[in-house]
Amino acid sequence: MNLAIGSATLAVAIVVAALPAQAAEIGQIKVSKGAVSVERSGQSLAGSVGLRLETADIVKTGADGTAGITMGDNSLVSLGPNSILALERFDYEPTTSQGRFDAQLQRGTLAVVSGRIAKQSPQAMTVRTPSAALAVRGTEFVVAAQGD
Repeated sequence: MNLAIGSATLAVAIVVAALPAQAAEIGQIKVSKGAVSVERSGQSLAGSVGLRLETADIVKTGADGTAGITMGDNSLVSLGPNSILALERFDYEPTTSQGRFDAQLQRGTLAVVSGRIAKQSPQAMTVRTPSAALAVRGTEFVVAAQGD
C-alpha cells in the first residue's frame, strides 16, 4: 500500500467524521402568509414557502400569520394566527409507513389531516397542548390552545 495515499484517505475520513451531522428533513412549509418564523438551534429563520423543517423546529405565526406544512408522511398541518407549534419528534419509514409523530401546540390553532403514520398506527401520532394530550383516532382534527 502506498503510505501517502493511505494517509490522505485517513485524513479525509477524519475530516468527514468531524463534520456536523446533517439534520433529517421531516417536512416543508408549503403555504406561508403574514408573519411566519421557524426557531432552529437558537436562530430565527423566515418561515417562507419551501423551507425544509427538521425535528425540534418551532414554527411560529404572528397575528396576521398562517402556515401550511406537509410532513414526510403526507400529513398536512395548518397553523392559524398567533400559534406556536413545536415539532418534537418525527420518525418515518416510507416502505412500511411505520413511525412516530409528536408535536406540541403551545398556543394558537392547529388543523391536521393525518398522513401515513397515523393511518398505519393511530397511536403513533400525538399532539400535546398546555392542558391536554391528544392521540389521533381519525384522519382529521382541529385543536386550539391558549398559552402565555
